Amino acid sequence: MLQRYLDRLREHRDALNRLNVYPVPDGDTGTNMTLTVESVMAEVDAAETMDQVATAIAHGSLMGAQGNSGIILSQILAGLANSFRDSPSVGTTQLVDALTRASTAAYKAVGRPVEGTILTVLREAAEAARDAETPEGEDLAAFLLRIYRRAETALNSTPELLPVLKEAGVVDAGGAGFLLLLVAFLEEVTGEDVVLPEAIFRAAAIELVSAVATDADHAIADLRYEVMFLLHSDDPSAGDRLRVSWTEMGDSIVVVGSESVWNCHIHTDDIGPAIEAGVALGRPERIKITDLLDQAADEAHHREEDRFAPLAEFADADVGVVAVGVGSGIIDLFRDAGAQGMVVGGQTMNPSVREVLAVVNSMAADTVIVLPNNKNIVPVAEQLDALSPKRVLVVPTRSVLEGLAAMLAYMPGMDADDCVAAMRAAAASVAWGEVTRAVREATTPVGPCGEGDWLGVVGGSVALISTKLKVAAAGVVEALVDDDSEVLTIVTGSEALPAETKALVAQVEEAHPSVEVSVIAGGQPLYPYLFGVE
Repeated sequence: MLQRYLDRLREHRDALNRLNVYPVPDGDTGTNMTLTVESVMAEVDAAETMDQVATAIAHGSLMGAQGNSGIILSQILAGLANSFRDSPSVGTTQLVDALTRASTAAYKAVGRPVEGTILTVLREAAEAARDAETPEGEDLAAFLLRIYRRAETALNSTPELLPVLKEAGVVDAGGAGFLLLLVAFLEEVTGEDVVLPEAIFRAAAIELVSAVATDADHAIADLRYEVMFLLHSDDPSAGDRLRVSWTEMGDSIVVVGSESVWNCHIHTDDIGPAIEAGVALGRPERIKITDLLDQAADEAHHREEDRFAPLAEFADADVGVVAVGVGSGIIDLFRDAGAQGMVVGGQTMNPSVREVLAVVNSMAADTVIVLPNNKNIVPVAEQLDALSPKRVLVVPTRSVLEGLAAMLAYMPGMDADDCVAAMRAAAASVAWGEVTRAVREATTPVGPCGEGDWLGVVGGSVALISTKLKVAAAGVVEALVDDDSEVLTIVTGSEALPAETKALVAQVEEAHPSVEVSVIAGGQPLYPYLFGVE
């Protein structure tokens, strides 16, 4: 059943990703759920007894979980595993208990449960399972079909419960991913394929984004960025498919590798679409972005995670900090502020529980504070304390600027709980925003956006849309800066142009002469500007 579920997730990963109503580059639902189940299968392969299978499901799903959808799915799978663990076989009685446990665990895993999501679909499935007066006497296929139909109805009703879904005209992506789990159960028992709702699981072909000029005199040297990463995929054709999609995005394309991992290289003017093409096919790792117009300065700009070393004065602190971030400038900022460990990741690169746990456990400190610096990584961080021999505390920072503000309050000699309280207060005192490019058409709180539009994000919500980067950046600044503002920090990404940054600073200084402006080269991909206001 698990292998069938993984096959179904891989088949419909793009469709699930496209149900995402938030247009910014992110770790999408289909990708996160697929990676979570791939981690399960890697551990299940060696299991022989029911207890070993259950342990592998629970452990593999948690360690491989990525993003909110992956964490919730890991709780669902753990609920199933714990119900099956002591049973020689699985029937209706065990499934009633399993779905009930899964629903309870999933709701518990979410700080503020929201109806109209995967939680609703799961709860309805559990209620359908309990509706049978004597489940042990019901035919298993009929039992599963009844649950599936109830879950499908619940999924179709999610737009009525969550206005953002109704406005976008889609159902909840996580709920659709869970429906595929019930499909796998039903197909495994009956041996017949379930006909999925076409409106939800329609084929989602990879869209080729033409982002490169087609002039005859266009040369490789005209392309500004070099993008490289390792692509992991169980699709043996992933390398060929990436090569085809990249042909419309740039030049100097090299994609070499085996049936599961490829080394990928392209020169391009658009970083986002190049990385998103990889995300659509598998899992890009060790992403490196080099500004070809400033190669020498950029050599130190993108460092690999295993090269991070803390400053000597913080290396042996009793209370250590592990932060998540990407871009050499951002990594240097956290190092200078006292971080003992860094996990390279962020938007589109949500690290798994396993990856963050490895860095936490490598720290010299017995107590470790984790700064996720991204809303999708917060639930991953919150799993660590139960898995690590160390004491792990979380300051739930949602952005790099919140994380940097928290670091300013970090005192390694302070009591850990007092330190966390001070860091939380410091993070909460920062107003933050960012600019990124929409990766899909979507409905936002300020109206519809098209693929390629620049989005101004304030406090985590899209606040403005523009076809020009400089307009979006200026709009975010104006939304953040007020009469009480003292300092504006601008962290520039790999797509930020020096001339536009200089013009933005001049504009702020003219409009707000009392505000001190600090510009830092962060080097982060996908987000040309990150802003923090104190």
